[in-house]
Amino acid sequence: MNLDVRINRLIPGDGNVRAVASANFDGCFAVKNIKVMEGSKGLFVSMPSYKAQDGSYKDICFPTTPEFRQQLSNEIIDAYHQTISQLQEQKNIPVCAEQDVQSASMGMAM
Repeated sequence: MNLDVRINRLIPGDGNVRAVASANFDGCFAVKNIKVMEGSKGLFVSMPSYKAQDGSYKDICFPTTPEFRQQLSNEIIDAYHQTISQLQEQKNIPVCAEQDVQSASMGMAM
């Protein structure tokens, strides 16, 4: 299966959400609003969900096997780390390109 994962938005701040991602499966099915969350045991992936009447959250879509859940989580978290690394590398660009770095940072934090 061809899996294309993208980090659409980095979310700075004190909350648990670190980023919002999307995943495209074989170019024929896409899932948006996948969250990269910070928990007590580190980063984890939260699939799109809704709040049920009893106050619990229910996933709207989700991997059906533990193996694919792990693969999807690994790819999303790897994409998150790669996006952070790229942003940090861009900030080390000489001062003349500072405006481009600010533009890139603003686009990632939307």
